[in-house]
Amino acid sequence: MKKLNRLSLVLSICIGILATAPAASQTTSQTTSQQGAKKFGTLLSMLDRLYVDSIEMDKLVETAIVKMLEELDPHSVYFSEDDLKDANEPLDGSFEGIGVQFNIFKDTIMVVSPIAGGPSERLGIRAGDRIVQVEQEYVAGVGVTTNDVIRLLKGPKGTMVKVFIKRDGEKDLLAFNIERDKIPIFSVVASHMVEPTIGYIKISRFAKTTLEELRTALSELKDKGMKDLILDLQGNGGGMLRTAINMSDEFLSDDKLIVYTEGRAFPREDTYTSYEGLFERGRLVILMDDGSASASEIVAGAVQDWDRGLIVGRRSFGKGLVQRPIDLGDGSAVRLTVQKYYTPAGRCIQKPYDEGIDAYRDEKYDRYQSGELLSLDSLDLPESLKYETRIKKRTVYGGGGILPDVFVPIDTTANSETFRNLLRKGMMSSYALEFVDIHRSEIENEYPTEDDFVNQYIVSEKEIKAFQEWAQEKGSEEDPIEFPEDDWEISGDAITLRLKAFIGRNTYSQSTFYRVIGDLNEALNEAIEILNDGRFENSKLAHKSFQ
Repeated sequence: MKKLNRLSLVLSICIGILATAPAASQTTSQTTSQQGAKKFGTLLSMLDRLYVDSIEMDKLVETAIVKMLEELDPHSVYFSEDDLKDANEPLDGSFEGIGVQFNIFKDTIMVVSPIAGGPSERLGIRAGDRIVQVEQEYVAGVGVTTNDVIRLLKGPKGTMVKVFIKRDGEKDLLAFNIERDKIPIFSVVASHMVEPTIGYIKISRFAKTTLEELRTALSELKDKGMKDLILDLQGNGGGMLRTAINMSDEFLSDDKLIVYTEGRAFPREDTYTSYEGLFERGRLVILMDDGSASASEIVAGAVQDWDRGLIVGRRSFGKGLVQRPIDLGDGSAVRLTVQKYYTPAGRCIQKPYDEGIDAYRDEKYDRYQSGELLSLDSLDLPESLKYETRIKKRTVYGGGGILPDVFVPIDTTANSETFRNLLRKGMMSSYALEFVDIHRSEIENEYPTEDDFVNQYIVSEKEIKAFQEWAQEKGSEEDPIEFPEDDWEISGDAITLRLKAFIGRNTYSQSTFYRVIGDLNEALNEAIEILNDGRFENSKLAHKSFQ
């Protein structure tokens, strides 16, 4: 019966939570829950004593928990102890390890770049170094995987690991004794000026360190002359509710409602602006798409509902549920949906999930099939989903994501079979990694700064031909890479620009990629036009309140 200890713990925790629920209908609900827990415990006890084969009871209990949560909503989930640690790292804004970005290149661990301020950078490990041995284990030419790298190089802060590195120009291997440390995971992945007075910031997640990174980026851009801001939340799946609230506070002035939450066991809780933000004045545009969710939607919803700025792009994902972590006592946990959040105008933007988890996850493909990515006319927007913004009384909608003020269809003009094939196989990224490995010193000598590279570097016709030959060589008889003239006419410029962006990323930093690739970001280009052609001023926003 020792195997049932974990079950008893889970059941007692669940019953304890139910016992703290509000008094309304508490007795009936608690009695039903206790009866269900007793039934479940009886079944597992009988399985343990009588079932024909041996049983992995822990695994069986975990399966039951997962299936039970799937019956509730798509965002109530179970995490084992190991899974929980991995899931929390992006939200904590750091992990513990040696501090390198790496790729598996020609069956070897290649350092793409040491993370700024991390232990590897402090010891002098460089981009392009190859890790061939970790402690006594050889990791070159043995089929090393990403999981192997994580197993060998991640570890608790303060622990030591010895790595042996092959560096170009060095005859012998270089040995480094690295003391693992906390390594930051940055949320602001790009921050630069796109025009003399227009700043651009791209945020990838909402973590503990995101607000500090945002404030740093805002200050630096203001010093460079920023008057207007484009905040890119495309593909940002969210994160911490508190971070979303604080970020909204950076853009909203006075005593304004940012968001409110409400649930069956929790009364309504309103959250208002509470301090003077760094960008309460100035024109603001937020970029969104169907990958923008949760915390991203809180920020966009607050900005839209207060007529503070324009939302540009496509309809966001539609996640309006709030999860609370519940520790199950053995290192595992459940993130349980306990509330819904509402924008200042009263919108719940959670999309329906009553047809099951598979239909919920496939909804993004339904958007493609319905033509929504090309036009909003495909959307059914009944009167019941209409709301009004708080100041200018503009019409906005709830019921499944934030609808943009300015819709930008997905760009298919550069789409060809060749381009899709190259993207699917990661060819441009792989080629750039190999190219920089060979030509790093030449690029750095000719283009000493990121600005020099962005403004001056051109992928030559010779290099384009070399890439095409390389890609064709990497193809197979079953799945060849071809470059027909018609396809190159359609996609050549986009392929060339992506090559430059990846070369820049591998030579300088991740932000270089976004500086170069901006010309392919149709929502960004539309936002710049809106700020320049008078449409922002004509959009019926509350300009005078935020000048």
